Amino acid sequence: MADDKSSESLLKIAGIETLYFDRIYALHGLSLKVKEGDIFAVLGPNGAGKTTLLKTVAGLLKDQPKKGIIEFQGRRIHRLPPEKIASMGIVYVPEDRGLFRELTVKENLELGCWGRREKDTRQDMEHVHNLFPVLKTRSNQQAETLSGGEQQMLAVARALLRKPNLLMLDEPSLGLAPMVARTVYDALLEVSRGGTTILLVEQNARLALSVAHYGYIMESGRIVLEGTAQELAQNEDVQELYLGLGGEAAASPKGWRLYKKRRRW
Repeated sequence: MADDKSSESLLKIAGIETLYFDRIYALHGLSLKVKEGDIFAVLGPNGAGKTTLLKTVAGLLKDQPKKGIIEFQGRRIHRLPPEKIASMGIVYVPEDRGLFRELTVKENLELGCWGRREKDTRQDMEHVHNLFPVLKTRSNQQAETLSGGEQQMLAVARALLRKPNLLMLDEPSLGLAPMVARTVYDALLEVSRGGTTILLVEQNARLALSVAHYGYIMESGRIVLEGTAQELAQNEDVQELYLGLGGEAAASPKGWRLYKKRRRW
């Protein structure tokens, strides 16, 4: 881990092991740190364990992790009930967005304000409407009738209304058209500038690295590479495996790929 971040880490994960059915390892001795106020991206292919990582932090996997330590704001939170972890300011937006589809946009947003005083929520509601103007025009529309991009915007907006200290998002660009995904990520960048720490997992490495400050490459339940977003974007292995920028030696003059470059991790 980078030493210059250690004193400023909001979230610290050290050597966690998460198992399914007490015998199938999804995470193997995984460690990472998330610095307060930045955007951190965890990249990797399907099955790498990215979603499991977020669910483990959020306390959504019973009796997990089996080993290791998770600290948030200096407090150990591993294996705490999910409602306790959520009350500390960790808000998780799942891959399926977790919306109440039969409720309207307005009703979904109001649920994000549950438990807060009304006068404290007015400015925040205005803020999310400024981030995603379409939500105001769709206010009385059922969530299930929104487009995929609009549903993702609603999920992020509702999460922000819970005033997170750490916002965790699972594949926020999944299934979205490129322009819509860019709109969502531009909003996340604006949220980060406002001081909210963001941890996201993505397969779209190019998009994630365009907004992230720091990133981790995850494969088979392990972190295999880490660095600043710029460092990862310039790494040859990341370019070939995740950004689609294969080197000249990897292809024949006719464009056929002769072999896959050996990874250096």
